[in-house]
Amino acid sequence: MPARLTTVLFDLDDTLFDHIATARAALRASAAPLAFFQTVDFEGFYKLYSELLEEYHALLMAGRCTYEEARLRRFERLLAPYWATATAAEFNDFMRANQWHYSRLRQPVAGALALLQALKPRYRIGIVTNNRTAEQEEKLAFLSMTDFVDALITSEEVGVPKPNPRIFEVALKRLGARPEQTVLVGDNWQADVLGALAVGIRPVWLNRLGTKQALPHVAAISSFEPLEAALRAVVSAD
Repeated sequence: MPARLTTVLFDLDDTLFDHIATARAALRASAAPLAFFQTVDFEGFYKLYSELLEEYHALLMAGRCTYEEARLRRFERLLAPYWATATAAEFNDFMRANQWHYSRLRQPVAGALALLQALKPRYRIGIVTNNRTAEQEEKLAFLSMTDFVDALITSEEVGVPKPNPRIFEVALKRLGARPEQTVLVGDNWQADVLGALAVGIRPVWLNRLGTKQALPHVAAISSFEPLEAALRAVVSAD
């Protein structure tokens, strides 16, 4: 008989918080007033932005640069093909504008808040995220999710990122859970799905982009809506 489910872990960025939608909206709002943007293919512009963000986030997680260095370098490389004539003041204004728009335009993944509300009465809820603690705390507060979360575990706090087993072990200890009593919901195949499997936690893959699945036995959902279907996927072992 499978162990009774007691604990649900979530990734945060692009699982509960819709980083993709927020980043796209912030980038468009930041660049819209600039002359170069009037002739830019936005999809290509965003694709470069997204690739650079992933590249520098990996360097940041590996301790090879600071947050400020990563942000500066990725925006330098983003704008170089499009706005080579930008002055230092214009470049700094663009970075500040993007940060402001990103903060004000943040939004949850559709259905995420309703799923937390449905799970909270019966299960302990934890967030396991590769990011800075203060940033993720503020994000949860902005999204009105703080009250539904029993523990926030960040790579900054633990000292290692997912999929390192240590971060999952810290989460289990803090929530008083065993791996077989726990499910993890996340969008990243390597960090979330394979990371959870390696420590005996059942993963549910949030595959919003329709990516091909490598392990057919892993539960996968494309959305948190409708709520009933998402709940069934998360608590199916309960």
